[in-house]
Amino acid sequence: MEDPVKEIATVVRSLTQTPADLQRQTIERFFLPDASFIHPFCRTGSFPNSRWAIWRIYRWYKILSPRIEITINGIAFDQDHSRLYVDISQIFSPWYLPFYRAHPRLVAVIDLEYNEQRRLYFIKRQNDLYQVDEFVKFLWPAGWVVVLAWQFYNTFLSILAASLFWPLSWWEEKRQAHSAKAITSSQKKMESTASFRGP
Repeated sequence: MEDPVKEIATVVRSLTQTPADLQRQTIERFFLPDASFIHPFCRTGSFPNSRWAIWRIYRWYKILSPRIEITINGIAFDQDHSRLYVDISQIFSPWYLPFYRAHPRLVAVIDLEYNEQRRLYFIKRQNDLYQVDEFVKFLWPAGWVVVLAWQFYNTFLSILAASLFWPLSWWEEKRQAHSAKAITSSQKKMESTASFRGP
């Protein structure tokens, strides 16, 4: 890629919405031969020609859902670290559940490597980050509701526990303040002694 920010949307769509041959060509064109791929359900690692495994993962993904709709919500490029952050929404329609359409959202963190000779960026690693309530949509149509309820339940428990155990926080703050005061006092004594002795 000459301009990752402008080109990554086309790359993502080519990986998820094109026939097998174009999908493979996209991976061979934009991924390094030893590129790695990380997803909540699979991981390739990095080894010679590991991008072949990435292609097979994308192929299976397309077989599971012949029709995939992709929306790119935002793109950020950390040029200092050669890293792209791509906010993606998708509609995943598995063939084995004809009336179900999952709407998972993820952030793809894509590490790039710049080739000085060719003056192009290549994908070194792709890490697809999903919240639990998002990736469960692939497996269990109503699962996200259960995860959502579990998250709110744990929020309630956190509020309750914070209210019950606040004396521990108070004690910890007092202990840290006392320790900080002792350190500051010790530093002042050392500075005073050094000043009294002179150079």
